[in-house]
Amino acid sequence: MPKFFIEHPVFAWVVAILISLAGVISILNLGIESYPTIAPPQVTVTANFPGASADTAEKAVTQVIEQQLTGIDHLLYFNSSSAANGRVTITLTFETGTDADIAQVQVQNKVSLATPRLPSEVTQQGVVVAKANAGFLMVAALRSDNPSINRDALNDIVGSRVLEQISRVPGVGSTNQFGAEYAMNIWLNPEKLQGYNLSATQVLTAVRNQNVQFAAGSVGADPTPEGISFTATVSAEGRFSSPEQFENIILRTDNNGATVRLKDVARVTVGPSNYGFDTQYNGKPTGAFGIQLLPGANALNVSEAVGAKLDELQPTFPQGVTWFAPYESTTFVRISIEEVIHTLVEAIVLVFLVMLLFLQNFRATVIPTLVIPVALLGTFFGMYMIGFTINQLTLFAMVLAIGIVVDDAIVVIENVERIMSEEHLEPKAATQKAMTQITGAVVAITVVLAAVFIPSSLQPGASGAIYKQFALTIAMSMGFSAFLALSFTPALCAAFLKSTHSTKKNWVYRTFDKYYDKLAHRYVGVVGHTLKRSPPWMIAFVALVVLCGFLFTRMPGSFLPEEDQGFAVAIVQLPPGATKIRTNEAFAQMRAVLEKQPAVEGMLQIAGFSFLGSGENVGMGFIRLKPWEERDVTAEQLIQQLNGAFYGIKGAQIFVVNLPTVQGLGQFGGFDMWLQDRSGAGQEALINARNIVLGKAAEKQDALVGVRPNGLENSPQLQLHVDRVQAQSMGLDVSDIYSSIQLMLAPVYVNDYFAEGRIKRVNMRADDQFRAGPESLRDFFTPSATATGADGQPAMIPLSNVVKAEWNYASPALNRYNGYSAVNIVGNPAPGGSSGQAMSAMEDIVNNDLPPGFGFDWSGMSYQEIIAGNAATLLLALSVVVVFLCLAALYESWSIPVAVLLVVPIGVLGAITFSMLRGLPNDLYFKIGMITVIGLAAKNAILIVEFAVEQRAAGKTLREATLEAAHLRFRPILMTSFAFILGVLPLAISTGAGANSRHSIGTGVIGGMVFATVLGVIFIPLFFVVVRRMLGDKLDEQSKEYLAVQNDGGTHRPDR
Repeated sequence: MPKFFIEHPVFAWVVAILISLAGVISILNLGIESYPTIAPPQVTVTANFPGASADTAEKAVTQVIEQQLTGIDHLLYFNSSSAANGRVTITLTFETGTDADIAQVQVQNKVSLATPRLPSEVTQQGVVVAKANAGFLMVAALRSDNPSINRDALNDIVGSRVLEQISRVPGVGSTNQFGAEYAMNIWLNPEKLQGYNLSATQVLTAVRNQNVQFAAGSVGADPTPEGISFTATVSAEGRFSSPEQFENIILRTDNNGATVRLKDVARVTVGPSNYGFDTQYNGKPTGAFGIQLLPGANALNVSEAVGAKLDELQPTFPQGVTWFAPYESTTFVRISIEEVIHTLVEAIVLVFLVMLLFLQNFRATVIPTLVIPVALLGTFFGMYMIGFTINQLTLFAMVLAIGIVVDDAIVVIENVERIMSEEHLEPKAATQKAMTQITGAVVAITVVLAAVFIPSSLQPGASGAIYKQFALTIAMSMGFSAFLALSFTPALCAAFLKSTHSTKKNWVYRTFDKYYDKLAHRYVGVVGHTLKRSPPWMIAFVALVVLCGFLFTRMPGSFLPEEDQGFAVAIVQLPPGATKIRTNEAFAQMRAVLEKQPAVEGMLQIAGFSFLGSGENVGMGFIRLKPWEERDVTAEQLIQQLNGAFYGIKGAQIFVVNLPTVQGLGQFGGFDMWLQDRSGAGQEALINARNIVLGKAAEKQDALVGVRPNGLENSPQLQLHVDRVQAQSMGLDVSDIYSSIQLMLAPVYVNDYFAEGRIKRVNMRADDQFRAGPESLRDFFTPSATATGADGQPAMIPLSNVVKAEWNYASPALNRYNGYSAVNIVGNPAPGGSSGQAMSAMEDIVNNDLPPGFGFDWSGMSYQEIIAGNAATLLLALSVVVVFLCLAALYESWSIPVAVLLVVPIGVLGAITFSMLRGLPNDLYFKIGMITVIGLAAKNAILIVEFAVEQRAAGKTLREATLEAAHLRFRPILMTSFAFILGVLPLAISTGAGANSRHSIGTGVIGGMVFATVLGVIFIPLFFVVVRRMLGDKLDEQSKEYLAVQNDGGTHRPDR
């Protein structure tokens, strides 16, 4: 193939241009995202059991459904929550790559088996099975500089004009409003109801009967008598639209003609339908809502579409109302992608400078520089063909590929330049001769690198998805690199290089050559020394291998590095029973702290909602940091500072945490553990065990920080007990009693009304002062079915006569994990530690400090870290084995692969050493870097061993062949290695968004290549000699194969 393209350079250019065009078109059509679909798909099952406690809901609904969740394909784990309001949520998590639609159908089939055993109150409302959405894509909010538009008005604009429009944007999974649109609120006065001898149920019935939409029909419609020549639709007064109309609803008409209207026993207002939330940004009211991404949707595209829709809606808002995004996850995505692209450009420049320094020929340097964009564009085309996106993983692969892609071209050019210089051939003839010498090496290098990466793409799970994106991108770039090295590069060498070079060199080149010649001379001397005294050097090698294994076992483990995403999340929890007013007071103290932090831009506070659950005593703050270049602290450093400062806020527990690196793998960064009651000891014993774990974790400050339960603490609840005998004797039905209580204490949905072009809700409940405490029961009355008053009307019986109230503490929600009662515990590693160390410390506590019957499981990113760690050793071993087999097949020899692969531990030792010196853990990026180092270390060995084998076949002794190969291959090895190291250097020293991931992969790869180059070039010749001597070769004799060839007249095939 090289000969054809040398003879047809225009054809080579045409092929390169076509590859480039295909790549450009592919880039325009490729999606852009931070990570590909890594998070495992989830399916949720939701049900409601009105009026049930958490315990009742768990026993009657949750466990009934869970018992059927068996035999579901690719199910990893499931967890459930049974809330005190009767709501049940079961979340099932599946293996990464599972078809979410098929998973949903399978879960639906299993739930249908449990439906006949569920209470009728549950089945009447339906059990919903749906694909779960990931975390918040963004939180958008409305704010106003118009004093007449308050928080409630902003929330009404969101609910009535914005949410439905945003929900229709392609890719939006769901929207969650932290507030409510307006409703018609009827505030009952129980005292007046009793005075008029009316019950809340009677009021409810009257409103429903009179606020109704009728279809009146039409006149003159067929069939009609003859002579009717027109028809018309009849309209009747429909639903009410103003408080005045509701106030005039007639509740009762007495015999004397007097009427009782709604305004006589209640007040009617237009206001929020729900008062559970309060949102502010930097202390100013907002109307906020969260947007969740549809599974599989592209975050950047959806974010842009949402922004465009909000811009479209902006002119419809009242004057002074504008929208903004206090939290947007795609900001980090965009900037981190830009940072990697900058790194890509820096890598190309650095690689060019290294090649220019070594080749000392601008024309020769331009050739591999031209190959880089062609190979990368070809890789983009390959990515498009197999359905990849432009993301951090594929771009990391591109950065590493720059240093690898030029390797093949450098090997070709260096060999052509050497032949032109030594043999004084013309460029075309020199290129043809060079290609006959190195085609085998180019093919071997490509096969080895592909063999290293491709096995890693077969790993399942979230880590497998990461390996696959990286590995296949690298493998494709290697494929294009090899193709171009055998086609485009030789064509350019033959046409572009000059046969004579200027003998005058500038001082930079002269200085470089001076020191290089000294280094090369000393290098050959060291190699010669190692060949003479191989036993001590092999002992040293064994020591390095032992050290490598020792350090590897001491590396802290992790899954993915936590990133500075430009945001932090504050979780706020006050004592059980605390009101929203107290929660806002805690937020005010937090704002005072944040205002003194120069790195903080602002905070969106949401009182009444957090990832722990909903309630007036909880809240959450999205802390927005200033752009990376405008602050001198990272998110992790700031989080530590804020946790210390917020610790002084009395009456509130406040934890500031980082966001998860990958959306959908947990709610926070850090670890995610479920403590399980596996012996049925009960909820109290489980809580006691949890407290032991939290106490012991607090003592391990060297490994753990911020360990806390991820859920709401037991809160005071008013337990009502109906005296059924007493109620029966007074003519009261138990269901009527509970209905009366519900009508007074809970906002009961009545029906709808029409306002501002929309259908809105009508709600009813007792007025504020009648819901202040348990004594309110004496103000609630219900009519007796048997007793009558002095006026002959049914007697109104105070509910306090038949209902007794007592206070107790109960959990707002009961959780289960994989069928066991469980509590969720989350936390973070201590500063400087890794998630693997923190998880190990937690495992020790559960295993050693808890009584028998309790166990644990991991969830989210922690679960993925466990399965990724278990597969890592097998993955690395598989890569080495595949490389060995490929080399054996290429060289028809079992010994040459051994000589090549013995250098791998040296490269791995370098990766481990550099990462440990920098305090980096053994995470997925480090493992990817190790796989890269394995391939590149083997590549260096191939360059020497391949040439040594050729020299042996040409009749040289083992010593001569090895020293000659080491001498001739030293310069291209240094050139390609330094090109790669400097190409990756921008990753290792970068700052800003996504820097931790770039550090993790860049540091290990650089360390591995430094060791594989500095130590590897010394040991590789030694390995070749030792292996050949073990097979019977003598150091200073010609090979038996060469002698056999000579004796057979050149017909004997050497046995390598």
